[in-house]
Amino acid sequence: MPRLTSPDVRFHDSFLDAVKEFAATTLDPATLLAQEIEQYGETWREPTEFAAYVAMLRAETERPRRPDWVPMTTLWYVADDTYLGRFAIRHRLTPFLLERGGHIGYDVRPGARRRGHATAMLRDALPECRERGLDRVLVTCDTTNTGSRKVIEANGGEFEDERGGKLRFWIRTGN
Repeated sequence: MPRLTSPDVRFHDSFLDAVKEFAATTLDPATLLAQEIEQYGETWREPTEFAAYVAMLRAETERPRRPDWVPMTTLWYVADDTYLGRFAIRHRLTPFLLERGGHIGYDVRPGARRRGHATAMLRDALPECRERGLDRVLVTCDTTNTGSRKVIEANGGEFEDERGGKLRFWIRTGN
């Protein structure tokens, strides 16, 4: 059964397979995923480089990788040893995140889409958000991303408005 877990080097091979799937799709170059593939894609094959990447992700809960970023918890969604996707919880909002990015970011590898994984990831991560002191989280999606909108709404997303091509929803993290 799929579950959220901390990034771990044991998913190395499956992670690389997922990166190949992502790279074969049209990625918005502004997304973190596209930037990471560009920056790390060639080095991830090396076990020591991949381990350094995993360590960086784990450290971001306290020390963001860039000074203009906020602390963030990254979780991977896995089934056994198969990497299915990732989920990011931004611990607070900057003016930019309030307008466009929100508290939450997630990606499901192309070969695992349309199976309910994104809906389950968001559902399973809401208690993690609450543990980090977030009573409600802002989740955004492109106005054209019907799938993501359905994921958000299935998890109780309350539509607030549209800003700059992004739909903005708030989700309560607990009772």
